[in-house]
Amino acid sequence: MSKMNKSLIALALAGLSVVSLNAQAHKPYILPSTTEVEPARDGSAWVTFDAAVAENLFTIDFTLKLDGLSITAPDGSALQPQNVNNGKLRSTFDLNLPKPGTYKVALVNAAVMGSYKDKEGNMKRFRATEETLAKEVPADATEVKISRQETRLETFVSTGKPDMNVFKPTGKGLEMVPATNPTELHAGDKVTWRFLVDGKPAANQGVSLFQGGVKFRGTLGEIRQTTNDKGELTLTLPAAGQYMISSSWPEIKRVEGQPPQMAPRRVSYSAVVEILPE
Repeated sequence: MSKMNKSLIALALAGLSVVSLNAQAHKPYILPSTTEVEPARDGSAWVTFDAAVAENLFTIDFTLKLDGLSITAPDGSALQPQNVNNGKLRSTFDLNLPKPGTYKVALVNAAVMGSYKDKEGNMKRFRATEETLAKEVPADATEVKISRQETRLETFVSTGKPDMNVFKPTGKGLEMVPATNPTELHAGDKVTWRFLVDGKPAANQGVSLFQGGVKFRGTLGEIRQTTNDKGELTLTLPAAGQYMISSSWPEIKRVEGQPPQMAPRRVSYSAVVEILPE
């Protein structure tokens, strides 16, 4: 296993949602049992979710902690997950959908990581939050290097008539604002997705679409596009299946023979969607 993969595993086990540094690395995901929920005879509507980290979507390598999970109802109110279980290999939870419309499930995390030399000249590494940073780095530390990472992992489910209320951007980090509801995707359709960084168009932003089932397919099958000056891209949807949308800003600069250089701030976005048959 490469040093890069080992470090990603360590971060994920610590509860940090890390979008992969390359196409082959481990990816966290939240996978709904369905994105279109038909109400039961009594009118109730439920959906269940798996949360895990995997190198081959959507297999399970190890669990994904749910710290920072938020669920937004169509009216903007916050809902709580039910029957939450943090297992050894995956986390699971259920969600009751009390009203018609589209719901957003998001796992948002922010971390500060870096290194410094203490007064004895020893190199120390740390992971903190903005609130705990001052405690992690001594006042007499030297050669301090800090990298901030903000990750947003989403998925969407609808019951009854889907709507677009939950797609209002927060203006923080990297976000997707779709022109087509992500719970109404069909193979062969053309869709437009808009990406924003801190509320502004993410121009010339690389965006990848990965299909699940890599383990059985044997190839990654990445579809890669770049946004225009408005932060938009238009895509003809591929075959039906479960997919992950993934993007990170800024792009990692690679130098042959050297490890990837981390930017002072890195924001990433990923979302799990279903593409239905035509």
